[in-house]
Amino acid sequence: MVSSTQTNHPLAGIKAGARGPAAVELATAKLKSAGLRITQPRIAILAALNKCSAPTSIEQLHTELGSGTCDLVTVYRCMAAFEEIGLVRRAFFHNGTALYEINLGQPTRYHVVCKATDRVEELDAETSAELNRTLTEIEAKLHARGFAELGHIVEFFGVSPQAGRTAGHASPSTALAR
Repeated sequence: MVSSTQTNHPLAGIKAGARGPAAVELATAKLKSAGLRITQPRIAILAALNKCSAPTSIEQLHTELGSGTCDLVTVYRCMAAFEEIGLVRRAFFHNGTALYEINLGQPTRYHVVCKATDRVEELDAETSAELNRTLTEIEAKLHARGFAELGHIVEFFGVSPQAGRTAGHASPSTALAR
């Protein structure tokens, strides 16, 4: 934890987007500042979620934790609480499954899911930056119209070029066209 002689802010000194123990410490501080208890199952879930390089389902998280850590219901309840305080974000739904990623202050990551293979690919930095600029403009217009507490979910689904060639789908340029 950050020394109180440096600052009174509980998250100061921990780099946003950090990985490893610092990320779990940052997430734990966010739990505490939201008034949630710090429990061993919550710490284990945060550590497992932090290890994931791509959005993951609650069932995958539970498998990663192992049966001795906590039951599936606990993982569902913790993830609901984490989402409510903004500690995790629901990345997208695919085949009826919600996928989650940890949110430690880093910019939103956007993904495209191949409908043929279920492979998840993160959008490149330039495309993500362009998307963020556009969404910021839209949010500003909505704020001007009186909307508050705005949020959004952006989902991209398509058939990847590799899957399109092997499965006999339409050409990649057609399958991924806007």
